[in-house]
Amino acid sequence: MKTRDFLNQLEHDALVAAIRDAERKTSGEIRVFISHKQTGDALAAAQTEFDRLGMARTQERNGVLLYVAPRVRKFAIIGDAGIHAKCGDDFWQQVADEMSSRFRAGEFTAGITHAIGKAGELLAQHFPRTDGDRNELSDDIAHD
Repeated sequence: MKTRDFLNQLEHDALVAAIRDAERKTSGEIRVFISHKQTGDALAAAQTEFDRLGMARTQERNGVLLYVAPRVRKFAIIGDAGIHAKCGDDFWQQVADEMSSRFRAGEFTAGITHAIGKAGELLAQHFPRTDGDRNELSDDIAHD
């Protein structure tokens, strides 16, 4: 699918609202990145964007990136060291499976918002919001 077509199908405001809602309960940070590039390895590309977006510089190392490359029909979910240590690979695989089923049904916004919600629940459980918490990263959808 062409990235532009994918972006046109997304409900941008709903995604940003889902991120903001999830982050209200946690000190964690959630970002969504849509890639225009063709990538062979979505996980490696996601790690590159994770670093480029400064997600490893959050105070508690609790950022989560949802990386989507619609041209090659791939995506990856990356949790920084702090959150990954709390949940391991099984959690991310379950979220990815749920996201995949929604994507196969053409429900792109629903797939991403579901993943945002699941990541937010996990972050809230292990990194609850504190009085001094501030939004360390943009909630807007990033893309190249």
